[in-house]
Amino acid sequence: MHLALIKYAQAATIFIAFALSGCASTRLVDAQVNSFAPQAVAAGSSYRFSRLPSQQADPAQAQLEQLAQQALAKVGLKYAETASISVQVTAVQRQESSPHHSGMNIGIGLGWVFGNGAISIGNRGALFPGLDAQPSYWRQVSLIMRDASQTVVFESHATHDGLWSDNTPILAALLDAALQGFPQPPTGVRRVNIEIPR
Repeated sequence: MHLALIKYAQAATIFIAFALSGCASTRLVDAQVNSFAPQAVAAGSSYRFSRLPSQQADPAQAQLEQLAQQALAKVGLKYAETASISVQVTAVQRQESSPHHSGMNIGIGLGWVFGNGAISIGNRGALFPGLDAQPSYWRQVSLIMRDASQTVVFESHATHDGLWSDNTPILAALLDAALQGFPQPPTGVRRVNIEIPR
């Protein structure tokens, strides 16, 4: 009888640990960033946004520029409509099938069986219905800064592939990642981790 209570206590402890692990207050956006800074942008410089013709009437572009304005303020840049530095910001998002999706609902899944505390291996569709249908979201933001002569003085791209569908906080994190190290970011592709609220 005592051994059965220990098993139930162990099962309850593991269940609570799994349940609480999903309640963390932050999540990590891991971005791949590639930046180029052929010329230094002076600290405290002013900038304005420039848009492509396809972006002129797009409401999503205005929202993206608001997010970019917040990120640019964090690195000491100020928005001014008459500034000589122009900033072009773009974002791309694709919804993709999860890399674990087999298409045939065949595979191995790990599940918890209540009652005897055993771990069971079986078809992931049977143990975790809908798990194989979870989409992933690939996103990229790009920032290009040009001086008055239209020479590129800063360029940065940040990409992230994850399961979260909420666009706004992910794009904000990617813009922060793209500007990390500004005005003289490290050369080459690097990984930048940004924590955001859950």
